[in-house]
Amino acid sequence: MLEQLRQNRSVFLEQNQEEFAELLTFIDFAQGLTIGFIEINQEPDKATLVAALREHLAESDVELAVLNFSQEKNLRFLREALIERINRIKTRPTDRKLVLLIQGLEVAIGSDGVGAYPPILQDLNFVRDAYRQSVAYPLLFVLPDYAITRISKYAPDFWAWQSGVFRFKTSQQSLEQLKVEAFDRPLAHIASTENEAQIEQLKQLLMELRPSGQTILPQNLKPCSELYYKIGSAYLTQQQPEKARDYLQEGLRLLERNRDSDLYQSLYRRLGNVYEKMRQFDQAITAYEEALKIARSQNHSEMVKVILSDLAEVALEQRKFDQARMFYQQSLEIAKSQKDFFAQASTYHNLGNVALEMREHGQAKDYYQKALQIKIDYDDRYTQASTYHQLGNVAVEMREYEQAINYYQKALQIKIDYGDRYSQGSTYHQLGIVVQKILKYEQAKHYYQQALKIFNEYNDRFSQAQTGYQFGNLLLELQDYEQAKKYYQQALQIFIEYSDYFFQARAYQNLGIIALKLQDYEQAKKYYQQALQIFSKYNDRYSQASVYGQLGVLTESMGEYQGAKVYYQQALQIFSKYNDRYSQAPIYNQLGLLTEAEGNPAEARNYLQQALEICFEFGDNRGITSVQEQIDRLSS
Repeated sequence: MLEQLRQNRSVFLEQNQEEFAELLTFIDFAQGLTIGFIEINQEPDKATLVAALREHLAESDVELAVLNFSQEKNLRFLREALIERINRIKTRPTDRKLVLLIQGLEVAIGSDGVGAYPPILQDLNFVRDAYRQSVAYPLLFVLPDYAITRISKYAPDFWAWQSGVFRFKTSQQSLEQLKVEAFDRPLAHIASTENEAQIEQLKQLLMELRPSGQTILPQNLKPCSELYYKIGSAYLTQQQPEKARDYLQEGLRLLERNRDSDLYQSLYRRLGNVYEKMRQFDQAITAYEEALKIARSQNHSEMVKVILSDLAEVALEQRKFDQARMFYQQSLEIAKSQKDFFAQASTYHNLGNVALEMREHGQAKDYYQKALQIKIDYDDRYTQASTYHQLGNVAVEMREYEQAINYYQKALQIKIDYGDRYSQGSTYHQLGIVVQKILKYEQAKHYYQQALKIFNEYNDRFSQAQTGYQFGNLLLELQDYEQAKKYYQQALQIFIEYSDYFFQARAYQNLGIIALKLQDYEQAKKYYQQALQIFSKYNDRYSQASVYGQLGVLTESMGEYQGAKVYYQQALQIFSKYNDRYSQAPIYNQLGLLTEAEGNPAEARNYLQQALEICFEFGDNRGITSVQEQIDRLSS
C-alpha cells in the first residue's frame, strides 16, 4: 500500500512538471497581495504538492504557511479568519517572504457543479478592496475544479484580481482507481459521515470526467449521469433534498437523448423521492409516472412494483387513502408473484400505515405484525425498527400506553445500534407524545427536545415544525398559553410554507383553543372556522368532529346553548361513525354541563353518566375523578 502511494506521488509530480515549475516562478516573483489558484481535485495529490513545495522552498527566502480551513464549513468572513491566522504566524521572527497557501475552503464554498450562492463568496466579492491593506501577502488557493468555478461565477470581482491559475492533472492510474472505488461501492442507506465522504469521492470523479468549461466527451455521458444519480441519492440520504434535486435534474439533462434507459428511469424515480421529501407532491407524482411509464414499456416488473409503492406513499401523504390502498395492493400482487418476501413485508407495513390513518386499528395491527414476522424470519433487523415504531403508534391510538412505550424503545434501540441518528428523531417525538398522555410532562419535554435537536442537525424544518407543534400541545396542557401560542405560530408558518393543509388545520384549531381559554371569542371562532374549512375541503370527516366539539364549547361560553348543542351532536355523530368511543366522553361531559345550565338536572346526570361509563371503560382515572365530582355535585 505504501509503495503504491509513493508511485502515485511520483507519477503525479512527473506528469505536472511544467505546471509545478510555473507555480514556483509565480511564488518567486509574487509581492504583496498577489492571488493565484491551484486546481487539484484529489486529496492525496494536494498533500503531494504541499510536500513538494516545502522541499523546494526550504532553502529559499520564502516561508510557506499552509492554512487549512477544512473544519470550518460555516466560514463566511474569510478576511477576518486570515488576519487572525496571520497574526499568529507573525509572532515567529523571520525575514523571509511570507506566502499563504490556503486549503480546505471548498467545504464553505462548495464543490458542487450545481447549487446556490454560498455566503462566503458574497462576502469575498464585497470586501475585495480591503485585502490590499489587511492581507498584503501572496495568496495561493488550493481548490478542486468546481470550487474554483464557483469563485469565478459568484465572486467575479475577486476573481478578476487573480494573477495565475495552475491546473494540476490527476494521473491516469489514480483516476482508474477512483472509478473502481466510486462505481463499485454501494451507496449507504443511513445518513452518516461515511456517506458524506462517499459524496466527496463521487464529486471528485465527476470533476475529472466533466471538467468545468469543457465539452463532455461522448463516452463520459453515461458515467457522468450515473454519478449525478449516485450523488443525488446520497444527498437525499443525508436529508439534503434540494442538493439531491439539482444533481438528479442535471443527470436527466445529460440523458435527454436516451430516455428509455434504465438509468433515465432510476433518475426520475429518485427525483420523485426527492420531491416527496420536499412535500411537492404534484412534482413527485409527475416524476413517478414518468418512471413507471418507462418501467412498463420495458416489462420491468421489479421497478413497476417499487414505483407503485412510491405513488401509494404520495397518495397517503395527500390523505387519499383509497388510492393509496389500491397502489399498495397492486404492488403486493407483483411481490407475491415474484416470491419477493422483503417487498411483501414492506408493503404489508405500508398497508398498515393506510389502515392506521383510516382508524382501522385492528387491521393496521394485523398488517404490521405480518410485516414484522417476515422481517424476523429473514433476519432483517434494521427495518424491524420502522414496524415496531408503527406498532407503537397503533398502541397509542388504542390507549395501550405501556405497550406503545415498549414498541418505541425497541425501535429506538435498533436505530441506535445501526447508527441511524436521523430516524431516531421520529421515535423520540412519539415517545414524547405517549409519556405526555400518561402525564409525565418533564419526560415528554426531554423527548421533544431530543427530537428537535436531531431534526435541527439535519435541517429538517418540517419535522422541526411537527415536534414544535407537539411541544405547543404540552405547553397548552400545562396552561402556559403564551408560550404554546408562540410554538403553534412558528409551526404554522412552516406548515404553510410546505403546503401541509392537515397540520395547518391542527395548528389553527389549537390556536382557537388558546383564544377560547383567554376569552377572545371572536378570534377563537375565526381559528376554528379556518380549521373546519380545511378539514371539509379535504373531506377529513373524522378531524371535523373535534372542531365541532370545540365550537360547541365556544358557543356555550357565549351563552348560545342551542347552537352549542347542535355542534356537540355533530361531534358525537362523527365519533360514533368512526367507532371512537373514548372521544365521545368529553362531548357527553359538555352536554351534561350545558343541560345543567339549562335547568335540566336529570338530563345532565344522564349525559354525565354516559361520560363516566366511557372513562371507566378506558381506565381514564383523571376523567373518572372529574366526571364523578360533577355527578356528586348534581346529587347534593
